[in-house]
Amino acid sequence: MEKTFNFEHYKSEAVAGLLNGQPLTGKDGVLTPLIKEFLEAALAVELQAHLKSSKDYGEENRRNGHMSKEVRSLGGGTFDLATPRDRLGTFEPKIVAKRQVFLGDALEEKILLMYAHGMSYESISNELRQIYGIEVSTGFISEVTDKVIPLLNAWRTRLLDRVYSFLFLDAMHFRIKGEGGRVESRMLHLVYGVTTEGKRTVLGMYLAATEGAKYWLQVLSDLKSRGVEDVLIVSVDGLKGFEEAIKTVFPKAVVQTCVVHQIRHSMKFVSDKDIKDFMGDLKNIYQAATREQAEESLEVLDQKWGKKYAPVISSWRNNWQKLSAYFDYPPVIRKVMYTTNAIEGLNRQIRKITKSKGAFPPETALFKLVYLIIDEISKKKNNAIPNWGERADIDIKRF
Repeated sequence: MEKTFNFEHYKSEAVAGLLNGQPLTGKDGVLTPLIKEFLEAALAVELQAHLKSSKDYGEENRRNGHMSKEVRSLGGGTFDLATPRDRLGTFEPKIVAKRQVFLGDALEEKILLMYAHGMSYESISNELRQIYGIEVSTGFISEVTDKVIPLLNAWRTRLLDRVYSFLFLDAMHFRIKGEGGRVESRMLHLVYGVTTEGKRTVLGMYLAATEGAKYWLQVLSDLKSRGVEDVLIVSVDGLKGFEEAIKTVFPKAVVQTCVVHQIRHSMKFVSDKDIKDFMGDLKNIYQAATREQAEESLEVLDQKWGKKYAPVISSWRNNWQKLSAYFDYPPVIRKVMYTTNAIEGLNRQIRKITKSKGAFPPETALFKLVYLIIDEISKKKNNAIPNWGERADIDIKRF
């Protein structure tokens, strides 16, 4: 005979427990018996519905006792759950499945959040044990994070907007542990875009052995195959052949070489005693109001420093067309396009979490983590560019 749940007795016990400092939820929480009662009652109703829908009900199939298993949850602690059975073994409960030992989505969400913050499987397991009093194996944690893979694959192949106002392209170095435990260097290529409505978004990520214009051509071709027809402005670093690769796929795009990268490169060749003075002259170039003023300042830089730092001046002159593209636009647009800071800011947030990882076991582990980091950032950060209406009056009309 089944024991009847005495709610009044439970209520008095729960109140007494709370007054004595017993927690409301979690391990030994006062709500744990109530959660157990609700689940077992729901399972009983689920079995009854199954039996009534069975053509063998009342003849060959009927209730056949219970099986007990330990289940755990973040909010309800750990308890033994009595799951009803049918004689033919055709009952497949959905409220708490046969092999399910953790309740609800809260635990999986917690695991994914901790994983996205860079915690290892072992650290996650220890955290859940210490805070919630539940034992979770690293194997189970791996299974939870693997559930992200279908979402990741769908995200990487999703259809994109027809046009984008800006694209920012950059790559990061990671170490991947391949077959036989051999650690190899890989470059994670990221594409960060701004829609015509001013929304910032990551369009995709790609992994290759090196960063080169040839591979970026493949990346851009993939964007086109996913629906991108045109891009107004693409901001990149000074990688050789970058502009040619971009123009091959998006011939109308304006390519802007990052001025900040150019400045950093220049400073490598300037002595410490000259840096302050030299930087002051450089500012007159890249902060000029017009292209003409910038070119005049470049002449002044050449006359003053050309003999001492000839390679630096030559670099600015040789790359001037790519460096000065932003002068064709109003100041509100220049601020967005003259540097790749937009994607570098994203890279910094990713590196902050991945820097302690060493080598990733397979490349899938890297993709999972970076995807979850990007997803977490997008939830916390407003992805709209401020004052976009003011910026949107430029030549985006050709879209």
